[in-house]
Order: sequence, then structure tokens, then C-alpha cells
Amino acid sequence: MKHFTIASALALSLAATPLLANEKPGEGVTVRPVMAPALEEIFQHRVLFRALEDLGYTVADPQEVEYQTIHLAVGAGDGDFTAVSWRTLHDAFYQESGGDAVMTKVGSLIDGALQGYLVDKASYEAGIQNLGDLKDPANAAKFDADGDGKADLAGCAPGWGCERVIEHQLTEFGLRDTITHNQGAYNAIIADTIARHQGGEPILYYTWTPYWVSGAMVPGQDVEWLSVPYSSLPDGATGVTSFDGKELGFAVDSIGVVARNDFLSENPAAAKLFELAKIDINDISAQNKKIADGEDSSDAIDGHVAEWIAAHQAEYDSWLEAARAAAN
Repeated sequence: MKHFTIASALALSLAATPLLANEKPGEGVTVRPVMAPALEEIFQHRVLFRALEDLGYTVADPQEVEYQTIHLAVGAGDGDFTAVSWRTLHDAFYQESGGDAVMTKVGSLIDGALQGYLVDKASYEAGIQNLGDLKDPANAAKFDADGDGKADLAGCAPGWGCERVIEHQLTEFGLRDTITHNQGAYNAIIADTIARHQGGEPILYYTWTPYWVSGAMVPGQDVEWLSVPYSSLPDGATGVTSFDGKELGFAVDSIGVVARNDFLSENPAAAKLFELAKIDINDISAQNKKIADGEDSSDAIDGHVAEWIAAHQAEYDSWLEAARAAAN
């Protein structure tokens, strides 16, 4: 009887060992993330970092570079993944960095991301409803903030991807003589735009969702999306660029993980996690608003991550369960 008990215990122990080991399939592996130096994109990365750590991975301190360099870093093997690759907007960066030969676009972390041009509601209701309307110097002059007679567009920082679209469209729609594309630190430019709007001045700006700006100046309430004359994207890119009956000029996009092929093949648990992970775009915007309202420390963002996971625990746990199964 004693012999049977020991044998049984041994058998049970051996049977349980693979299950216990599989709780942490990433043990011994360090993951190297690459991301942009934007507070508003830390949250979604840290949700994935938490999941990777729950799977046993060690997550290195992220490299922080601009979007074109993010793709170059992953493509060159200087990082393993990013979670901030816009599927259409950043496709040129992806292809220029090696494309499918070295990387894969995995899953779709955030769906329904918009970009476009907006004006204050008063200007929209007065008839400025299409970017092409600003080809008329008299219309453009209404948005002149520096006295040169041209409309001042609060635009896109160099290296972000949106810059290529805006620069292409200013030429394509014949707007070079009437619009100045103001570029630089986006947060500083948009802060000035918000201040001018609060002062009752006409404004013209580019923005995207998810982002806190659309909480500070709400489309349909404070501002309106402009249409563009027709769909035209740089480098022959295509995509659905209409939303809610308007031709916005930018592809309605999704944002997700780009990871190195060798990392994915060697780490099926991480690959499955990246494939399944989803965060609602409204959750991202809500978290971005918390940052804009002052909850912008690293600890505060970790708190946002913990709150989100707790509110979506069953979904989060299902990612981990599937990731562990993929590692078998």
C-alpha cells in the first residue's frame, strides 16, 4: 500500500510538471519593446507588458524613438516588437524596414482609429466644410494666425507618417499657396490652437483618435471634421478613407503589434498574446484624458493599467490561457 502511494504521488507529480512549467512559458526570455516618446501610448504598451510578465517574460526598458525609426529598429533586430504601428498610415515605414521578410503585423490591438482635418464649429457652419474650400484666399485668410494671409494648419510632427499624407494632399489639392503646414512639437502647437479656440478665433488643425484632443474640443460640438476633395494617399496607398458620410482623406485605420518573425517563431506564447489582445478605442481615449487632466506620472499610468485589467479580467485571463496553450 505504501509502495502504491509513493508511485501514485510520483506519477501525479510528473503529470503536473508540464502544466506548472507552462504557467510561465516565457521564463528566461527578455523582450525588447520599441515605442514612441508619447505619454498617450504608454498605457496600451504596459497592458501588454503586464501580460508578458504574467507569462514569465522579462520586459526590457523600452527604446523610445519616432515612428519611422521604430519600424527600422524592429526590422534591423534592435528590438522585438512595438504596439503602435498603424496598419495603413505606417505601411511605408514597415515596407522600407524589411516588411514581411523580417516582421509581421500581428493582430489588431485598437480598431477604428481616425485622422483628419478639423475647424471650429462656427467656421464650419459658415461654409468651410471641405479642405478644398481653403484654396480660396479669402477663406484661407480667416485661419491666418501670423499675419501672412495664409491659413495656419496645426499639423503633424515630422517622422510620424501623417506628415507624408498632409504634405501630399497640400500639393495634390493645390493648397500650397493658401495653407501653411505648421510642424514641430504637436502638444505645443495644439495647446496654442486650443487657446485660440477658447478665445473665439477660427482654428484649423490635424488630429487623430484615440487622443485627448477630441475630449478637449469635441467633434460635433466644438469642432467639425472637414471633408477633402477626393481620396488621395501618398505612395499609391489605398484604404477606406470615408467615415460617417465624409471623405476624411486618411485611412480609417487599426493600430497593432509589429514583431520580428524570429521572435514570434521562438515565442509562440507571445505571438498568441499579440494576436488576441484588444483594447477598445474609447478606453484609450478615456485614459488619455486622465493624462491630460494631470494623471501623467509613471505610477499613475500603472494604476490605469491595473484598473483596466481588473475591469476586463475575464478577457485578459483568456489571452493568457490561449498564450499558455500555444506554448505546448
